[in-house]
Amino acid sequence: MHRGAVGVQTLNLELQRRLNGRSPRFTFGARVFRRGDKVMQLKNNYHKEVFNGDIGLVTGLNAASGQLLVDFDGRVVSYDPGEGEEITLAYAVTVHKAQGSEFPGVLLVLTTHHYLLLQRNLLYTALTRGRRLVVLLGTKKALAMAIRNDQPVRRYTNLSTRLRKAIKNPAHRD
Repeated sequence: MHRGAVGVQTLNLELQRRLNGRSPRFTFGARVFRRGDKVMQLKNNYHKEVFNGDIGLVTGLNAASGQLLVDFDGRVVSYDPGEGEEITLAYAVTVHKAQGSEFPGVLLVLTTHHYLLLQRNLLYTALTRGRRLVVLLGTKKALAMAIRNDQPVRRYTNLSTRLRKAIKNPAHRD
């Protein structure tokens, strides 16, 4: 989850401080980034050719334009000050954001703080993101809860109602 003592927001700030705390810092919007910070693109930006889930490294800040510079696999992308919400620190990411990706190593924080997400399918997804190393940090109780819970939380999207409405009246679309 994002919030809480072991949420990705808290973990990212602490990991940034511990892993990259001596690098030059840049205030970008309401957030602080450092040269070398690992960041993730949060939504597709076709103009910049960066997409949801892409991971890059902060290389600097253009003082004249106020643009944050991020290297995505050898291609530097500039972010204007108003585009700061498109990226976030990525030392820690949610299982949802990690889907479809692999990492050399994964540290999985597994506690009862986020009991709603202790589900077998999410545990499986998290465990299979690590190529060479996966470390579980948490409690046996949380692990047992996740293993036993094979009923994912049901999502109510209203999709079936919208589809029925679109089929009945093709001219009326949201």
